[in-house]
Amino acid sequence: MSRGATVRNIWLVARREIAERARSRAFVASTVLLAALGVGVALIPLGVRLAGRATVLGIAVSAAEPGLATTAARTMDTVLNGQAGGGGPARTFAFTVYQDATAAASAVADGRLVAAVRIVRGADGGLGFTVLNVGALAPDKAQLLGVGAFAVGVLDWTRANPGATRPFVAPSFSVADAGDAGNAAGAGAGGAAFDAAEYASRRIVGIVFVVLSFLTLVFYGMWVASGIVAEKSGRVMELLVSAATAGQLVAGKILGIGLAGLAQVGLVLVPALLALLASGRIGDALLGPDSGAGASLGALSPGLLLGFAVYFVLGFALYASLYAGAGSLLSREEDLQTVALPLSIPAVAGYFPAVLALSGSNSPIIRVASYVPLWSPFVMMSRLAVGRVEVWELALSLGLLALTVPVVALSATRVYRAGVVLYGQPPSPRVFWRAIRGG
Repeated sequence: MSRGATVRNIWLVARREIAERARSRAFVASTVLLAALGVGVALIPLGVRLAGRATVLGIAVSAAEPGLATTAARTMDTVLNGQAGGGGPARTFAFTVYQDATAAASAVADGRLVAAVRIVRGADGGLGFTVLNVGALAPDKAQLLGVGAFAVGVLDWTRANPGATRPFVAPSFSVADAGDAGNAAGAGAGGAAFDAAEYASRRIVGIVFVVLSFLTLVFYGMWVASGIVAEKSGRVMELLVSAATAGQLVAGKILGIGLAGLAQVGLVLVPALLALLASGRIGDALLGPDSGAGASLGALSPGLLLGFAVYFVLGFALYASLYAGAGSLLSREEDLQTVALPLSIPAVAGYFPAVLALSGSNSPIIRVASYVPLWSPFVMMSRLAVGRVEVWELALSLGLLALTVPVVALSATRVYRAGVVLYGQPPSPRVFWRAIRGG
């Protein structure tokens, strides 16, 4: 068969699938459901900040100099609590002294504390303050900690120089990322600058992408499987195979449902992004321009959008191929649930490390998970959203995923070809393996 005929057959199958989805009530209902979910997720930061107005934030304080951490914690507690703009809670921060700065950074990275203040004394006698944070500290609260740091610096100078024998050295103040072990360890020596508002924005954009990817890949995979089962139970598959090859039918179904899925993703993302923009403006109006109440669209870079598109397309091709092969071995729509759960397990297994990656963790388990083709569409998107990916890691992840897709698609085609004549057999692993080998 010529290449032109192959492309024409694939497109005819794809167009048929697109038309069926457009007429499907399930497509419309799932679009509305996903759009509502996307808007709800986008508004989470605003709700968290509004609820956080009455929340006491746990802050660790550590210093190598004996007694300095205790004195600083006491001073900041006196100066800051009850001073959050006059309308805040009576107590804004709960300071805890840590003797070990590494333990304090770990407590922040694990989510047990909101931030950790590390204090070091410079050669000129002045104090340096570094706030370790993974995005849970709002910009306005970080500014309050800066005020407290200045107060500690003033009292430290007056206590050490009762006669003002040396000039006052203003304390330095910076915010660093506690999720990175390198920053945590070197925070006292100028850890990397960290914009809490931008990081929070990246996390919420990442949540939208990860949740949307997880739900749509599973949904669309089930669409592929259910469509194949319906064709087989009605003996339509046998007619289709006589007009086109198994590979063309599988490719056409994946292309058609994939295009319908991309259209649905666009319909879901637009209201979610508008909600992100609106939440920032509403938060500024309710809590002030420096509250960080809403996630801005600054984190939504063209590179991140491109990464989402690439991982979505490759991830859909991978999962759709798996579902297509499984669906071709079923004879009745009632049997679809027997493969739905096993095929969704890999996606669920990749969703959890993706959520952990959004919290700032960059553990070896998360790194490895971002390379596994079945998980990388979720985990690597999380790491891209929070900006924790080396170029070689991205190349390795995409390379492995791109190499896996055609292998799985070829196997699915063989299973599909064998599944045309398989009726009444349960979809056991032995049947799958025999269909792949016998294709």
